[in-house]
Amino acid sequence: MTTDKPAAAAKAPREHSKAHRLVELLKIGTGASLEDMIEATGWQSHTVRAAMTGLRKRGYVIDRKVEGTTTVWSLEEPGA
Repeated sequence: MTTDKPAAAAKAPREHSKAHRLVELLKIGTGASLEDMIEATGWQSHTVRAAMTGLRKRGYVIDRKVEGTTTVWSLEEPGA
């Protein structure tokens, strides 16, 4: 029995967890700034960045772009 998963299928965090809240925030059309993510989770900045690294390891593709003086992160659509 093989357990190969498609590359687009990322393992979702537990529902109602802070990591799940972070994923939902990153799914919003414009994405989220570090300050938005800190406010939504109550985590410190280094913890938010570590959580995004964890999401990448789970298979999420996180896009980063700079808008003016603010960096905004968002989840990339599968197949994009």
